[in-house]
Amino acid sequence: MWLDSHCHLTADRFDEDRSETIERAREAGIREMIAIGSGYGADTIQATVDLAQAEPDIFATVGIHPHDATEANDALFDKLRAWSREASVVALGECGLDYHYMNSDQEAQRDTFARQVALARELDMPVSIHVRGDEPDAYGEMLDIWRTEGRGEIQGVLHCYTGTLDFAQEAVKSNFMVSFSGIITFKKSSELREVARALPLDLLMVETDAPFLAPEGHRGKRNEPAWVIRVGECLAELHDRSLDEISTITRENGKRFYRLND
Repeated sequence: MWLDSHCHLTADRFDEDRSETIERAREAGIREMIAIGSGYGADTIQATVDLAQAEPDIFATVGIHPHDATEANDALFDKLRAWSREASVVALGECGLDYHYMNSDQEAQRDTFARQVALARELDMPVSIHVRGDEPDAYGEMLDIWRTEGRGEIQGVLHCYTGTLDFAQEAVKSNFMVSFSGIITFKKSSELREVARALPLDLLMVETDAPFLAPEGHRGKRNEPAWVIRVGECLAELHDRSLDEISTITRENGKRFYRLND
């Protein structure tokens, strides 16, 4: 049994077969899916909350992606606070800094991220973090904001991690876990696989980031939660553990992080 710790089930690429995609995941042994309410503009967040309310094995996050930082205002933060009270909402995010695409200016990204971390601390909720850009700039600034606003009181996950081992080891000192996507299966990702090999399993989760980043064997196709198993297979090889062990460990890590046992 598996937990996909990060997927965008309300993305428009699933509009024609969302129910079938979810059923394929269930048939593949995916027992929980974390549907990310961020990344497609603020207007799509409600759809993610609605989906999670309708499906007992789907849980939602709500947040403002760094691409959408310029949309952030007091009214939207009031909505985030209201959404967070729903039983199906288990985290804030994904939020963070993206200095690669720069769809929003850096100042807006930093301010919006800081406000979300402060809100997470107020609400005592975990946070799904997006960070992309040349190290150390985006990574270092993200961690500085996290430490200042989180004050060591909340937990985060570095979703779809592609950074260095040094940064990951520094981040885990500040209450971070690390989630790997299909990128670790890519032929060119040997350095990232070494990062995944070096980190302890009790800090790791697996994700698809569907509909993006389909793993090897499915490259060029729309990704979907059923394929998170391929990420798990890669971790099993790297850590010389059985697939059953990896599924159990990463699922329990995800359930603990998102407080699904509470």
